[in-house]
Amino acid sequence: MPFKVLATETLSQKALDADIHSAIPTEKVDGTCCYVTAYKGRPYLWARLDRKPNKLAEKRFKNFLRSKQDSKEFFWNVEEDFKPVPECWIPAKEIEQLNGNPMPDENGHIPGWVPVEKNNKQYCWHSSVIHYELELALVLKHHPDDAGLLEISAVPLSDLLEQTLELIGTNINGNPYGLGSKKHPLHLLVPHGAFPVRNLPPLKHSDLLSWFEGCREGKIEGIVWHCNDGCLIKVHRHHLGLCWPIPDTYLNSEPVVINMNLNKHDCAFDTPCLFNYFSRIDHQKFGRLKDVMLDV
Repeated sequence: MPFKVLATETLSQKALDADIHSAIPTEKVDGTCCYVTAYKGRPYLWARLDRKPNKLAEKRFKNFLRSKQDSKEFFWNVEEDFKPVPECWIPAKEIEQLNGNPMPDENGHIPGWVPVEKNNKQYCWHSSVIHYELELALVLKHHPDDAGLLEISAVPLSDLLEQTLELIGTNINGNPYGLGSKKHPLHLLVPHGAFPVRNLPPLKHSDLLSWFEGCREGKIEGIVWHCNDGCLIKVHRHHLGLCWPIPDTYLNSEPVVINMNLNKHDCAFDTPCLFNYFSRIDHQKFGRLKDVMLDV
């Protein structure tokens, strides 16, 4: 039987220890996590790939959890208990290491990354938002001069090094933001923490519930608090018993402008791509993000 994780009426000790009251609240964006770091001597986009236990180890782990014991006390043999991953796979930075081996999290997974190669069909939607020859990425963020305006721009991959981002769009997580169409899919990268949450009420269960339900800014998947010690505290609508996805989100109803500024690059695109399309409508403004429809 599936179980639900629900928020309690009181703040967790973890949140209090991280001083959540002085943290920066940001919108939790619904997509798939990515990372930019070097590969083959160049900045590369990496896709999330968790190393998961094989069937025998997973069965042992689930039986252990059923006995209501702490998952941290489970003994993992990392070399034998996990399915193989590509040679280029790297573990995520924040995970614990033991004797030089990355250790699984509380779910029994070892979070990690694989580089997104240009012609890898498995990661074709990741590939659509990067241009390795020009070393650019298609990024959605706030306009630097107008906090009420979104901007789609071509950002040098080198500017995104060591950052994590969320890939959103037509073929990701059921497309909660209504981007693009089946015929003309649209995907974008959103840096984590890109959208600060404004007008947030006091951190009380009932106030947060009313905020999510009753105001325009609350039409988001959740909130991520970025604490001063680097800790991230997250609340999802589901934790408050609320639905997600919802028909009209705060993100897809915001106005957006296209600012590609590719003049400094030699941009003779030999095939139709998102960079080609956006360069043709450069500086165009749309009343809502979801109104950006491709006709490439």
